[in-house]
Amino acid sequence: MPPFTDDELKRQVQDGYIVESLEEMTEGYRKALVVQLTVQADTELISAPAYWMAARHAPSTNTQVSAHAIIQDELAHANIAYRLLEDLGVSKEWLVYGREPHQFKHPYGFDQPLENWAELVVANGFYDRAGITLLSDVHRNTSYGPLKRALVKIDMEETFHLRHGEVWMRRLSKAGGEAKEMLQQAVDWMFPMTVEWFGLPDHMKRHSGQLEYRLKGKTNDELRQTWMAATVPLCESIGVDVPAHRDEETGAYVLDYPFPCAYDAEEKRWQFEDGQISWDDVFERWKGRGPMNEIYVESLRRSRNQTAAWLS
Repeated sequence: MPPFTDDELKRQVQDGYIVESLEEMTEGYRKALVVQLTVQADTELISAPAYWMAARHAPSTNTQVSAHAIIQDELAHANIAYRLLEDLGVSKEWLVYGREPHQFKHPYGFDQPLENWAELVVANGFYDRAGITLLSDVHRNTSYGPLKRALVKIDMEETFHLRHGEVWMRRLSKAGGEAKEMLQQAVDWMFPMTVEWFGLPDHMKRHSGQLEYRLKGKTNDELRQTWMAATVPLCESIGVDVPAHRDEETGAYVLDYPFPCAYDAEEKRWQFEDGQISWDDVFERWKGRGPMNEIYVESLRRSRNQTAAWLS
């Protein structure tokens, strides 16, 4: 039996109590933590093949090495989260190799192909910024001690990924011409993709277990605002257009397009002209996964299957 009832544990963690072991958890706490860690682990894992395929378009050997260093970090971060899940009784072997591709819980954005260097560096600048936004909040606020300690290393390395993206976004913009056009095209589809990453608006949130168990500190909309507060000024400073602006009266960032809206994955284009859609429509798209879902998952499994075949 855990030392607290579920309500008692919620009160204890809100007062600063740090959970260190499975024995201290209620089943509700454990389930909420498993969901959070699975999303974290799957996101880090699937980013690796997405970045690897784009890294082939690196403009030089040195830049390709930098991209590969980022990929190595992402795989290490995934392993940390999967290892923490093992402590909660979830098999890492099953998580990586036993699920169907559509059962992975990474954001829909990582099911899209990154097809050139501009898209890779915007992914570093946007997606890794989203990762830092989410995980920095978890690091500051989580009531789960092992995760808090693990995030010290992860946060430092994700900051390197973000800086890589920002530096290269500035370089491509400054280069002008085709380079800046490719940068703008990447931003056009990846900015709304990352805004959507943070999930349901607060007024529609169906459950708040991660907040009640103090597994994170900020709400979806607060995290979305934190991300936009860094991303919109960056893009404006390098002359790249984004469909959002800062409201001078409130200081909040406001989207200049219907949210949420439909996305054409084949053309990598948001259908702003069709107006707002329901979040049920968004969930249906997420559930169906994107065009690279099976390709990315199978690419991660390939070496294991080949090794098993050689050893048999």
